Amino acid sequence: MSSHREAPEIAKDPVADSSDLYAFVSPDKPDSVTLIANYVPLQLPSGGPNFFEFGDDVRYEIHIDNDGDGHPDVTYRFEFTTEITNPNSFLYNTGPIDSLDSKNWNRRQFYSLTRVTDGREHRLAHKLPCPPCNVGPLSTPKYADLVRQATYTLSTGERVFAGQRADGFFVDLGAIFDLGTLRPFQQLHVAGKKIFKAEGEPVNATDRMNVHSLAVQVPLKQVRRRASRYGPADAASVLGVWTSASRRQVRVLGDRVAQDTSTGPFTQVSRLGNPLFNEVIVPMSKKDLWNSLPPSEDKRFAQFVERPELAALLPALYPDVFPNLDKLNKSKKARADLVAILLTGVPAGLIDGFTNATGDVQADMLRLNTAIPPTKRPDRFGVLGGDLAGFPNGRRVADDVVSIALRAIAGVTVPLVDKTFRPDAAAGAVTPGLSAADVTAPFLANFPYLGTPYDGFNNPPASS
Repeated sequence: MSSHREAPEIAKDPVADSSDLYAFVSPDKPDSVTLIANYVPLQLPSGGPNFFEFGDDVRYEIHIDNDGDGHPDVTYRFEFTTEITNPNSFLYNTGPIDSLDSKNWNRRQFYSLTRVTDGREHRLAHKLPCPPCNVGPLSTPKYADLVRQATYTLSTGERVFAGQRADGFFVDLGAIFDLGTLRPFQQLHVAGKKIFKAEGEPVNATDRMNVHSLAVQVPLKQVRRRASRYGPADAASVLGVWTSASRRQVRVLGDRVAQDTSTGPFTQVSRLGNPLFNEVIVPMSKKDLWNSLPPSEDKRFAQFVERPELAALLPALYPDVFPNLDKLNKSKKARADLVAILLTGVPAGLIDGFTNATGDVQADMLRLNTAIPPTKRPDRFGVLGGDLAGFPNGRRVADDVVSIALRAIAGVTVPLVDKTFRPDAAAGAVTPGLSAADVTAPFLANFPYLGTPYDGFNNPPASS
């Protein structure tokens, strides 16, 4: 979670595994949108001697759909190359790394950035250096300085960063996948009755782990569709965002002399739009297929959104706690509220002052209405908490997407489309009990927003 190792095949290929995606109007630069795609999940900080990095044989892309058809209109493409300074050393670095061109740094990674607009490619930058991994206080003594050096403002207006960051996702993974245990929720009293006893406190399973992030901050004027071409002005301000990773179709393994080679066209092996979509909506037998398809094909999976498995599990796991949800499930009515949130966007008129609808095409994308400005006091529950700048209007780094998703599935959002439905008292209290405060590395107030990655010296693996 949100998309860490979420499908059988991509679980074997972490370099191409997209774990989290964020899209939000930049709070410190509201005339721009920030897009962040995380890859290489679940990195233990003590990763030497072969530290984590992007794949030279993977094409990483962040896509933007601004006309609602589920196809990209603007794509930012990242492609990487790795260079070894001293081929006779096994060390990642032979001394402190105090700059991106330090002679002590033995394995360096560079990338090119290409913007693809309506099929036309424009190379924005070539051979931009990534920062090193955060090895430890002797090897990378001033890591924040290295990150600043690796953050670039391009002549075309974009700001870009690619490198290691702290994983900002928070979830009590061990409890949730132990038959849906929600530890703090089980301590609640519903209708005067305690649900039942739960052992232990919530644990953030992804805390003190790192990821590799692709972050780009884009002027809004470069990605919005003109209102005259797309309809009303509010529709023109809505963007659909997803990320994908692709590999060459053929890989030839070499012998002791020849190196491995990859050839043929690129084929998509991973993608991510809304958090938790492939994780808890798509059934196991179809997860790999979902990863290979574009969002425009997501009508194939609409049935699993309309009748999500988790909605049926909640009344079974918590008897007598969700009677209204249980009745709704047994009615076999399609969950139009979830279809709107995940596949089409929320149309105008359901929530005062808010819409992020993109039309009738059913596609899993983060939908961001860029006309809604950042709030000075963000609410972790986003739109459910009355904060229209938060998830599912895009996704900010501190949004509590697990609790929001669980509450929506439990029935909190059904009244948007069915005024006669009354959510169960427990539906608005469902939570794994974690928040951004349970992420040890604090988020940043400015680009690239995710916290400083954990170093291996101060954060050894728990098994040690």
